[in-house]
Amino acid sequence: MTQQIKNVVLVHGAFADGSGWKPLADILTKDGYSVNVVQIPETSFAADVAATRRVLEKAGPSVLVGHSYGGMVITEVGADTNAKSLVYVMAFEPDVGETAGELNSNPPPAANSVEPVGDGFLAVKPEAFHADFAADLPKDVAAFMAISQVPITQDAFAAKVTAAPWKEKASFAIVATGDRMINPETERRMAKRAGSEVHEIAGSHALFVVHPKEIAAVIEKAAAGAK
Repeated sequence: MTQQIKNVVLVHGAFADGSGWKPLADILTKDGYSVNVVQIPETSFAADVAATRRVLEKAGPSVLVGHSYGGMVITEVGADTNAKSLVYVMAFEPDVGETAGELNSNPPPAANSVEPVGDGFLAVKPEAFHADFAADLPKDVAAFMAISQVPITQDAFAAKVTAAPWKEKASFAIVATGDRMINPETERRMAKRAGSEVHEIAGSHALFVVHPKEIAAVIEKAAAGAK
């Protein structure tokens, strides 16, 4: 039995923050959805999961959306009864016991620009950010994203998920055909394994900034068909 869900929880990925969701949030809000943006700290996988659980608990029954590393987070949190469907936006879609580091190594992504920045944290080299993360954005926008990116702890990429809610709940996957941060073949493989409804769009890892209408349409479909 399906139900119409009117709440959306958005979880950003590594090297970013929640402000990148604004174009998408504006569309969803205009369409009558209550949008909640999680600002995960990226200091540990456990902290990111906890931050998302707090928002989801307050939001109530929701479509849970994750970009990139955020897919690891929404998978762990997605077993919660308030998570009614899952949308993976160029995101990891792990099974129990898998890590982001393992998933992103076979096949490896085109980019090789993530580097240590101290204290066990990683970031994308600023000079490579435009080409590798946000190639379809204006250079000045990508440049600001590069200098304002949020470093993520290296340990987060070794954290194992303990749940795989896509086995029971409706899931959707958006693949960016020009993604250089996660290999598009990896995105396709994970989505096929999960039985997710797949939508492919030409663009970079920052596709959600450039094509918010297309992504909003997928999220609204997930909201209409939630169980």
